[in-house]
Amino acid sequence: MRYLFDVNRFVDERALSVSIKNKGLNYGLGCFEGIRGFWNEEQQQLFVFRLEDHLKRFHQSGKSLFIPIPYSVPDLTQIIRRLLVLNQEMADVYIRPVCFKGSDTLRPNLSDPYNHLGIFTTVLDYKPKEALKTCISSWTRMGSNMIPPQVKPTGGYLNSALAINEAELNGFDEAIFLTKEGNISEGATENIFIVRDNQVLTPPVSDDILPGITRDTVCTILKNEFGIIVQEKSFTRVEVYEADEVFFTGTAIGIKPVIEVDRRVIRNGRVGSLTKQIQGIYDQIVRGKMKEYLDYSFPVY
Repeated sequence: MRYLFDVNRFVDERALSVSIKNKGLNYGLGCFEGIRGFWNEEQQQLFVFRLEDHLKRFHQSGKSLFIPIPYSVPDLTQIIRRLLVLNQEMADVYIRPVCFKGSDTLRPNLSDPYNHLGIFTTVLDYKPKEALKTCISSWTRMGSNMIPPQVKPTGGYLNSALAINEAELNGFDEAIFLTKEGNISEGATENIFIVRDNQVLTPPVSDDILPGITRDTVCTILKNEFGIIVQEKSFTRVEVYEADEVFFTGTAIGIKPVIEVDRRVIRNGRVGSLTKQIQGIYDQIVRGKMKEYLDYSFPVY
């Protein structure tokens, strides 16, 4: 049996279903958060990475979208801990809280007060290659005055799904969005960094990106461990083609090198040295192996 949390109870996941008339399902009126737990075999401990930061962002998404989350951050923290224990999670795990409009009414408004909260845990079934070949998508990143990409709306991920599908049909591993102005925005579900002329750049929030928690972690690693201050700066596709290194960051993907963009090989097609070093440090941090970053790790057991 596997448990999930639904509204106010822990239940067998096989016992639940959502009505086909549900407004959140029909119109994408919801928000979610993606969180990961990492198993430390030596310590026999599951560490949830930056749990409080993720739950704060979940609340910020709900506030921005008029879908208030009906549990506080401390309450959600304890619900997630109990759910992980009930499911006896003793391996790397993905945690998905989602809140959506729960009524079955037809009108796609956000004013009804019933906000349905659910949380499930699962093995992460997305296992990307060690290094990715990407393309610039023909689909433009949704803009801040359309569906705000700075939060995590359920309906907004159709934009990402279209870009991913196009990339895969054309033989690529992942897509990169442009803004309507033609600047690099982010990957379909990831933030992007480039290393160019001894500088590290990443697009600013104003270029229609999600301000990622892994993105923030990488900026901290670069500052603390390498003395490098990341520049939040708009840049073009040509600057990506000419980069020394390119990599994605995200909760699901971690730190993932990009070795090709639009069939242009990045440098020599090998993973860059700085990217490798960041990957190694990040993997130590998320498993609670670096004491300087233990505040990032929430121990479950």
